[in-house]
Amino acid sequence: MTPPPDVRRTPDARFAHLPDYPFAPHYTELAGGLRMHHLDEGPPNADPVLMLHGEPSWSYLYRRMVPVFAAAGRRAIAPDLVGFGRSDKPTRPEAYSYQQHVDWLTEWIEALDLRRVTLVCQDWGSLLGLRLAAENPGRFDAVVVANGFLPTGDRDPGPAFKIWRSFVRWSPVLPVGRIVATGTRRKLSRAERAAYDAPFPDASYKVGARVFPTLVPTSPDDPAVPTNVRAWEALGAWEKPFLTLFGQHDPILGRADKPLQQHVPGAQGQPHARVAGGHFVQEDAGEEIARRTLEWQAGLSR
Repeated sequence: MTPPPDVRRTPDARFAHLPDYPFAPHYTELAGGLRMHHLDEGPPNADPVLMLHGEPSWSYLYRRMVPVFAAAGRRAIAPDLVGFGRSDKPTRPEAYSYQQHVDWLTEWIEALDLRRVTLVCQDWGSLLGLRLAAENPGRFDAVVVANGFLPTGDRDPGPAFKIWRSFVRWSPVLPVGRIVATGTRRKLSRAERAAYDAPFPDASYKVGARVFPTLVPTSPDDPAVPTNVRAWEALGAWEKPFLTLFGQHDPILGRADKPLQQHVPGAQGQPHARVAGGHFVQEDAGEEIARRTLEWQAGLSR
């Protein structure tokens, strides 16, 4: 299927021979002719672990966690959000909104008919994933948040986020691989940085990444606030298991775990932790987060 004229589709050759990324691609066609990509490893009928990435990364971020979940007998699923990774990339900024991203993901989850889901989410993966869980509680059994939150426009996002938002808006270049590298504690190799750049052959592919920071609700009059407030209220009644595993060196979201723990009933008494990692904690402690998640769920089933 050829993408619509105002959509970029990254050539497959860009994803050949990426380090530690041997996974077969899977695609779902969404309304409007958009194609969304995801990884799908492990037993196909097992309970799924859904891993949602944030800005400006893609499913490559979860390459060390997918095998851990799959080896433990879980179905490990990691999509690329529209505008990222191997998914299609609209070139018009107005094609993207907070609600549109929620709608794309909801359509995709319904197409795959995912149920009994354990959500693992970080950054924008949390902004979207927590909305999905709150609005579709029958599909989700547990939530793990790593460096994420659900903004409702009533909290100051802090200076680090404001600097980041200004950089994305005004910088003439958006060096994705270098950006991810600055958000990790360990040093990424040149090949790893190149892998994060792979989805974006030129600036026309980066519109979604450019737009994302402007979509975060930072004031009460943001159009996403009413629906996010309703989702936040729903999380205030969420009694299913809810765990936070945050990178302790994240300057943007590293202290957002406490409000979640205090607000969500299912977070009470859980083994929350701050692990040795930066904003992209999956790069620093991905295997640890996967292992802690599996051990936590095994304890819940006893």
